[in-house]
Amino acid sequence: MHNDAGPLRIPELDAVRGFALCGMLVVTIWQITGMAVTDETGMVNPVRHALTVAFEGRFLPIFSFVFGLGFALLLNEQSERPRLVLARHLVALGVVGLVHQQFQPGAALLPYALVGVAILLPASVLPNWAVLLAGLVGTVGVALALGGELALVPGLFLLGSATARAGIAETLGERGWQIGAVFALALPAAVVAGRWEYRTPYLELWSTPAAAVAGLLGALAYVTGFLLLLRIEPGRVLSEVLQPLGRMAATNYVGATALILLAEPHLSLSGSADYAALLGSAVAIIMGQALFSAVWLRFFDYGPLEWAWWCVTWWSVVPIRRAPVPIRRY
Repeated sequence: MHNDAGPLRIPELDAVRGFALCGMLVVTIWQITGMAVTDETGMVNPVRHALTVAFEGRFLPIFSFVFGLGFALLLNEQSERPRLVLARHLVALGVVGLVHQQFQPGAALLPYALVGVAILLPASVLPNWAVLLAGLVGTVGVALALGGELALVPGLFLLGSATARAGIAETLGERGWQIGAVFALALPAAVVAGRWEYRTPYLELWSTPAAAVAGLLGALAYVTGFLLLLRIEPGRVLSEVLQPLGRMAATNYVGATALILLAEPHLSLSGSADYAALLGSAVAIIMGQALFSAVWLRFFDYGPLEWAWWCVTWWSVVPIRRAPVPIRRY
């Protein structure tokens, strides 16, 4: 067994996970509660349409890419049988995802587990150039032909795996100009694609690649812009808030579903167009989870769901309590 139960911790990636959770939550709330898309005249609610262009399809690709990257990092952990370890990791995720699916149909965890077993494990024996090529085809090609959302997960997992295997994740701190160059290209492209999506009638989005293409470009602009923001002082403060949220990503993702279901009878969002209440609810959940995560991780090394997940992954009881920091006496 590896000495450390969890994978290599990369603070920027933890912050990115937390950032993705924040954006996904807005979409999750309206999906679970079944908020109104159209008004009484049958016209699409303009606020919903604008929020769709700002949030939908932008943050799930980020979350999926980082999940795929994390799975690949686990394969690099020191273990006699790394693929068996990853297989247990994915099966445990699938069990959690199957239960979660009963409360949030269309949630990501079960598809993540299935794609990991069916695609990521076999791809681990391929050369990295082949994984990268398959990831590009599976992401861009699927976006153009089939659409976005969960259909993009296989390609994004492969891209994440290729990124991890190339050693890029561990050297993010040295790649400021590269991230900046990608952001400079992605931002105008995302604006143009977002305008294309916004100008496409909402009820026709399913029949065009506008939403998928705009979502991917928006995700790229968001994540590179966020990584650049982390390099300045306000971004460092934001990172301190989002890192605990991202370190407990599975706990917070599943926990958000429970919080939404508990709050819905009091908020009565079902069938409504009260998007101000939706945004307020999202902010309240994020703030509560960020505070809970920060406090929890002061005493424990893993979130509660993450701890159970790693116990199954390593097939042993993983110590969860944070080791006390020794006090230096002079």
